[in-house]
Amino acid sequence: MECKKEQNLKNCPCSYDPCSRKGVCCDCIRYHLKNRELPGCCFSKDAEKTYDRSFEHFARLVMEKKI
Repeated sequence: MECKKEQNLKNCPCSYDPCSRKGVCCDCIRYHLKNRELPGCCFSKDAEKTYDRSFEHFARLVMEKKI
């Protein structure tokens, strides 16, 4: 399967600029799940900027109806 990195970058909300996985969603998801996290695209813009991508942070945001 061909990677659509350039197309993915247009919609990638990740604010961590030096990330080598930016736009390569399969690598990004694999990396974050391995670390018990979700990728930045699962969070609101404000929540993503905190760099807290933990499952627990995501759950809190859902419970607070912020996602």
